[in-house]
Amino acid sequence: MSNAKAMKLLTGVMEAVLAIPVLGGLIVLASAYWALVVMCILHAATLIISVKNHESYHGSILGIVTSMLAWIPFLGWLLHLLTAVLLLISALRRD
Repeated sequence: MSNAKAMKLLTGVMEAVLAIPVLGGLIVLASAYWALVVMCILHAATLIISVKNHESYHGSILGIVTSMLAWIPFLGWLLHLLTAVLLLISALRRD
C-alpha cells in the first residue's frame, strides 16, 4: 500500500468517525474546533502526497473544504460523510 493510500485510509476513517451524528459533534466541540484544524492539515498532507504519487486527490480537496465548512451543523455532517466515502473508496480501490 502506498503512502497516499494509507493517508487516504487514515483520513477517511477519521472523517467517518466525525460523521457519526452525536459523537462527531461532541469531538469537534470538546476540542474547541481543533479537530477540524487537524483534519485540514492531514487533508493537505494527503493532497501533497497524492499529487506526488500521481494518484486521485479529489477526496483530499473535499476534505479541506469540509474542514472549513464543518462548523455548520447539518452541512458539516453531510460533508464529513461524503468525504469519508470518497476517501475510503479511493484508498481501497485497486490500481
